[in-house]
Amino acid sequence: MNSVINFIGDNIQMFYIVILMIFVGIEVIGKVPAVLHTPLMSGANAIHGVVIIGAIYVMLHTDPDNILSLVLGFIAVVLGTLNVVGGFVVTDRMLEMFKKKK
Repeated sequence: MNSVINFIGDNIQMFYIVILMIFVGIEVIGKVPAVLHTPLMSGANAIHGVVIIGAIYVMLHTDPDNILSLVLGFIAVVLGTLNVVGGFVVTDRMLEMFKKKK
């Protein structure tokens, strides 16, 4: 418990930045009209590919004995992949709405 308190004390600026990012994100997303919400989210999901690359990079440079890091990296790769694929599926469905019917 003492190490957690020390970690928070050493990295308090990081926590302030994360809290600020949460408030800014809520304000930005709250101002987006409902019509633009789906394209915005599908684009954001596609950008999530950076998380996949980062997770793979971290897994490649992790000690093979560190099971926790490998498992968390694997979970990050799986969830990031699902997010990217979902973003492309939603984008494809949106584009289908604008095609002319036969």
